[in-house]
Amino acid sequence: MLQMITWLDKNFNSLQPTRATIMRALRHLRPADRKKLFSEDIPEMRTAEGRWFEAIVYEMILDLSLQTDLILSVVARGADGPAKVRRAQLGQNGLFYSNIGDIKVRGNGQDLAEVDMMLVDHTGALTFGEIITSPADLKEFEAEIRYKKQLLGYLYGQPTVPFLLISSVDISRTAVVRRLLREPDNVLLTTPTCEDLKALIRPRDLKQSSTRRIKHEKLVSIADIPPRRPFDYKQLHDERMQSIIAAVTTDRGVGELGTPDEIPPIVKKVLFGGLYPSAVRMLDARYPIRVKGKTYDPDTIQKQFSKVILAVNIPEYRPILYLRTRDKKEYLKMVPSKADGFKFESRRTPHMAGFFLWLESVKPSLGAELTRALLDAFPAVHGPEAAAAPEP
Repeated sequence: MLQMITWLDKNFNSLQPTRATIMRALRHLRPADRKKLFSEDIPEMRTAEGRWFEAIVYEMILDLSLQTDLILSVVARGADGPAKVRRAQLGQNGLFYSNIGDIKVRGNGQDLAEVDMMLVDHTGALTFGEIITSPADLKEFEAEIRYKKQLLGYLYGQPTVPFLLISSVDISRTAVVRRLLREPDNVLLTTPTCEDLKALIRPRDLKQSSTRRIKHEKLVSIADIPPRRPFDYKQLHDERMQSIIAAVTTDRGVGELGTPDEIPPIVKKVLFGGLYPSAVRMLDARYPIRVKGKTYDPDTIQKQFSKVILAVNIPEYRPILYLRTRDKKEYLKMVPSKADGFKFESRRTPHMAGFFLWLESVKPSLGAELTRALLDAFPAVHGPEAAAAPEP
């Protein structure tokens, strides 16, 4: 299983990206993104540059795959993805393409993970890759990689899932990367900087690139590598939800939540349900809700929001509230405040198609007693003292 990534580790730098390679990569960018590659708006330019760099690495891997039998196939992405894609919907589980050719793993329609690159080696084992252009993106990177390893390992029945980290900057000395590289199935590959790559083209070259798909003997679609273990994410979610409820409402207690069990560790967020009015009143009395500095009383909550959903992130067991606004098609995501209660963090709109549909399907099911038991079990909402509390 490790022969392919070992070969890539030794041979990746033997193929330096040429002008032809980076011009070919432009076919994966939408016209608007191509224009932003040389934009004076730095955030817009960096975003377009990141997508372009992902495409450059993909084209490099396609070229390298022809030099070895250890790479059985490369999973198509970007412009090589399907012309028509399946929109996210409830009950959807497995691997899918987004409308711009990104590779997504969905559970009950929700995007569980996005994978920059996927390869299949000569034994049929799956390897995934992440492509980055800045060391600033590493804050939650390690946990993200470990989750993707668990998720893909579960879906494809692999005890280990090799991982390629491809970067345009030297990140080998960062603590996160050093920890990842201690594992024999992880490899770091480094390319020239984006500035050096961009120096090979001029703005006028952007009009010359094609958006057509290519034919390549090792390209496969994600439909060609279906999971070996089909899964019902909603069923696993509900099993995890019931295990949490059982832990906090019985003598076993919240301390049991971190104990390994037979439920696959791929559910990373549990939606417990909508709150009945009695639960909303209890919630507001014990854990104040603040939006942009304004504290909401129960009557204001009921007036401005049609639904309050209680959720929790796993494995940190950090509670979240989703408030459905009455005048807009959106949810306000509320997270624990450092003081106490919940504060506004961001919005969830129909743009997050699968997850938004799941939120819309949630009905009121939580009374005051169960809501209080759940919230009391999660230390993140207990104010400053919670910072020193051990993780469950």
